[in-house]
This record gives sequence, structure tokens and C-alpha cells, in this order.
Amino acid sequence: NLASFTVELSSLAVNLRYVCTAETCPQMKATEEWMYLCAARKQPQASNSSIDYIIHTLDGTCALLNSNKRRSSSSSSRRERADDCFQSITRRLYRVLSHCFFHHKEIFEDFEKNNHLCLRFVAFAKAHDLIPPKLLIIPQSGFLSCVHTQTQQS
Repeated sequence: NLASFTVELSSLAVNLRYVCTAETCPQMKATEEWMYLCAARKQPQASNSSIDYIIHTLDGTCALLNSNKRRSSSSSSRRERADDCFQSITRRLYRVLSHCFFHHKEIFEDFEKNNHLCLRFVAFAKAHDLIPPKLLIIPQSGFLSCVHTQTQQS
């Protein structure tokens, strides 16, 4: 599931390419309360633009999900590492959605109307306890309204 979400988020990132730039979004933020540090470097830092953070997150997720190291070792230690890894990946991917929701709402709504990505992603994260509820900052009405609007138009 996380691999599929990553592919879909890559499509969303392509939609952001002209509006989410180092000039328009110099820091990775969702709201003024939520600024995210890039973990793609040895020392996490806030100086990455949003689009750089998004690209690093998607690239890093692909690398982690395709890593042979993740698959080797005993089953119990592998499961613990996978759980930690999946929680981290899920939180970071959600940040991409939250940035888009709070800073590029029109693109978010358009994408959500056609793909229901946020709706499915949040349901997946909740079902598997991958993101603490306090970190789910996109209001449900923000993505449910896109689904409702599409249903009315059909």
C-alpha cells in the first residue's frame, strides 16, 4: 500500500511543479504551527524548500521500500524495524498531503476529486495506527467534501 501511495503522491508532486517552488514555498510547512525538517540529510534541517522536501521524501520512501536490508534478518526483528519504518514513511508522506492542502488547495482539491488519495491514505493510516491522531491536521471535511462534490456531479 505504501508503495502505491508513493507512486500516487509522485503524480501529485508533478502537479505542484509550477506552483510549489523554492521561491513560493522556501520551507516545508503545513500551517504556521507545523514546519517539517528534512531527514534526507545526516542532520535534519529546515532550510529545504517544500518541493525539495517532497522530492527527497518520495525518493527516500522508494529507496526504503525497495531496500534489501529491510528484508534480511530474523522475522521478529524485521517486523519491529518494518513497523518503525512504515510509521516514519507514513508520517512523512502525510506531510506532503498536508502541505498541498494548506498551501496549494486548488491542486489538492482537484487531485482529491479524481483520486481520493487523502481519503484512502488517512483511512489506511488510521486502520494500521501509523499516524497519531494529533498529527492528522487536514480536516476531514477538507477531503470528504471533494468526494461529496464528485458524487453530486456524477
